[in-house]
Amino acid sequence: MTIDWTQTTAREVKVGDRVRTPTGEELLVSRIEFPFLGRHEMLAFIEDSPERWYKRPLPVDAPVEVHPNAG
Repeated sequence: MTIDWTQTTAREVKVGDRVRTPTGEELLVSRIEFPFLGRHEMLAFIEDSPERWYKRPLPVDAPVEVHPNAG
């Protein structure tokens, strides 16, 4: 069975979502930093897990995909 990803924008992502960015990176969103560096047109997704810490800034209108069964 194939699980489809849902297309949305970065601004619609919520903590707990599994996200695929426009460059194909995947992360489980633990926190969202908004605004990013004081810029209201930017945000940053942060994955903070025992396996890794990762931060990915994006424009709020960037297209992303969300996995229907996060974490």
